[in-house]
Amino acid sequence: MSSRVSDEVVRRLDQLRHEPTEKRIRATFGEEPVVDSTRAMLVWEPRRIVPSYAVPVDDVAGDFLPSAARPASAAHSADGEPLDLRVGEETREGVGFRLADPDLDRYVVLDFGAFDKWFEEDEENVGHPRDPFKRIDILHSSRHVQVELDGELLADTTRPRLLFETSLPMRVYMPREDVRVGLRPSSKRTYCAYKGQASYWSLDAAGTERKDLVWSYEDPLREAAEITGLVAFFNEKVDIVVDGERSERPHTQWS
Repeated sequence: MSSRVSDEVVRRLDQLRHEPTEKRIRATFGEEPVVDSTRAMLVWEPRRIVPSYAVPVDDVAGDFLPSAARPASAAHSADGEPLDLRVGEETREGVGFRLADPDLDRYVVLDFGAFDKWFEEDEENVGHPRDPFKRIDILHSSRHVQVELDGELLADTTRPRLLFETSLPMRVYMPREDVRVGLRPSSKRTYCAYKGQASYWSLDAAGTERKDLVWSYEDPLREAAEITGLVAFFNEKVDIVVDGERSERPHTQWS
C-alpha cells in the first residue's frame, strides 16, 4: 500500500535525525569569527521540524564549559550535555550541547540564537539553518483569486504569484493595487531562512481592526526575488476564493 510522504516524515518526528552538509558553515560573536567548519551536520532533535547546526568541537574557537543554562534549541533533548562557550574574555551561556549519540561523537549542536551572525559559504543566513529537504517554488498564474473576510471583499487579482513551500499551505502573493482596502504598516518583523525579512500590515474589515493580517518581503533573499513588494494574506484567517471555489482554511501555527 502506498504511503503519503508527509505522513512518513511525521512518523519519524520522535527520532533524532541528522544529515551531513557540504556547505562551509561559519558563525560569529559580534564580528569575531567563532565557528568555521566544512564538516558540519544538520541535526533534527526529536519532535523538532527545524534543524540545528552541529560541528566538530575542533571547528569552534574558544573553550566549551559545562553549563547550567539549557539552549533554547535543546528544549526537547533529554540526554544532551549543555555547554557554555568562552572566547577570550567573553563567555556566553547555553550556546550548545553535546548529545550522547555515537553518530555525533565529538560534535556539538549549536544554538542558532546564541551567535550574532551565521553564514553558509559567504552568504548570511537568517532565522534558522536551511533544511535541504525543504524548498520554495514561485509560479506565475492567471487564476482569479479573491480574498474575503466576513463577507467583505479585501482583494481581487488575476495576476497572482503562487508560492509553494514544503509542509506549508500555498500562499497567494499579489500586487498591492489589487487590494481593495487600506493597508497600514505594522512594526512587526519576522525572518524566514528561505525568503528573508517579512514586513507586516494591518487593515480594517467589517468594522474591526485586523492586525498583522498581511505581509510582504520588501527586500527578499535571491531565491524569493519574484515576490518583492507583493503582499499575501494569512489563508488561516481569511477566505480565499480561487476561480470561484472557496478554499478551506488550513490549520497551522498561525490559525
